[in-house]
Amino acid sequence: MSIQIILMLAFFLLAPVLVIFLEGKYSAVKKIGAVLICYVLGAIVGNIGILPESAYEYQDWLTQLTVPLALPLILFSMDVKKWLVHAGSAIKSLLLGLFTVVAFILLGYWIFKGSIDEIWKVAGMLTGIYTGGTPNMAAMKTALNVDTEVYLMTHTYEVALGAIYLIFILSVGQRVFLLFLEPFKAPETGDIKVGKLNLEEEYESYEGFFRKKTFFPMLGAFGLSIFIFATSYGLSTLFPEEFSTAAIILLITTFGIAASFIKKINRIKKTFQAGMYIILIFCVVVSSMADVRQLVDISFNLFWYVALAMFGSHFLHAFLARFFKIDADTVIISGSALICSPPFVPVVAGALKNRDVILTGLIVGIAGYAVGNYLGVFIAYLLR
Repeated sequence: MSIQIILMLAFFLLAPVLVIFLEGKYSAVKKIGAVLICYVLGAIVGNIGILPESAYEYQDWLTQLTVPLALPLILFSMDVKKWLVHAGSAIKSLLLGLFTVVAFILLGYWIFKGSIDEIWKVAGMLTGIYTGGTPNMAAMKTALNVDTEVYLMTHTYEVALGAIYLIFILSVGQRVFLLFLEPFKAPETGDIKVGKLNLEEEYESYEGFFRKKTFFPMLGAFGLSIFIFATSYGLSTLFPEEFSTAAIILLITTFGIAASFIKKINRIKKTFQAGMYIILIFCVVVSSMADVRQLVDISFNLFWYVALAMFGSHFLHAFLARFFKIDADTVIISGSALICSPPFVPVVAGALKNRDVILTGLIVGIAGYAVGNYLGVFIAYLLR
């Protein structure tokens, strides 16, 4: 292995560490987001001509390896049982949200079917990201063998439109939805103290990651993640070859969720953060493989498909919520959890000045992580 390859691999592994450090230190970096910064860093390094000619082999290897290793770690931290016990109206809003996402993805498929290459794969990715966020979208890239440029272009449009969506929600969204939806009424939340939920500690903060009591159990969780990946890979050989990659992702998701019900595994701290670190490695690597010159050519049809899936699903969700008697704040927090993922829940709850909806957002977001891969693969192969 040449020194250039070693330096390249070191960059892929260490760049996310630097981004995570800066995100924790500077609020401006946190607002931009680690995922977007890692995409930019990877694209710069991949397009200035410093990577060796043999880089692609290692880049491809890393993109195939990172997502399957990250998914179990992310799922280990999901206390699905606890959230579902206190689901209440959140499940109703979740099901409505999933229905509207799928409805507009199918509508967009029908509208743009002849103008977007392999649109069935794009549909699978959009289903993944609008039910579980970036980890699920990355999983769909792997499961469906999506072209790198198509993946990056789709995610670029999603990030840009997502920023517009958040500006709307954090500014006038509540006032708009209150024009036709009923106001929030505080529900009973059982024995879960909503005010004491610390989402940043559970899902964002890396503080104390290398402490002995955290790091060594984390290594055990990582070993289990490798075991799940290896087992899923072995079982995938029982499926037809064209479906084997998708089978790996679905098997990993299933085993990861099953492991989260084991208390000793679920209580290991920082597994979510470890999984997201690996996802950030994926972001750096996959963007370094893209030819920026091709991304400059805007695909308007793809852009409008992403916009239709994002905004159309959320506004249909709000419209139907009126008939299901779901309040404005629940609709907003549910849509935000699906479109932007759980880490954005406290931000949106703060804008709503309503801490009681944090629990609903967590339920919807966590369930989205759990079902996103299944639904994404199902929709993609259905449309194929």
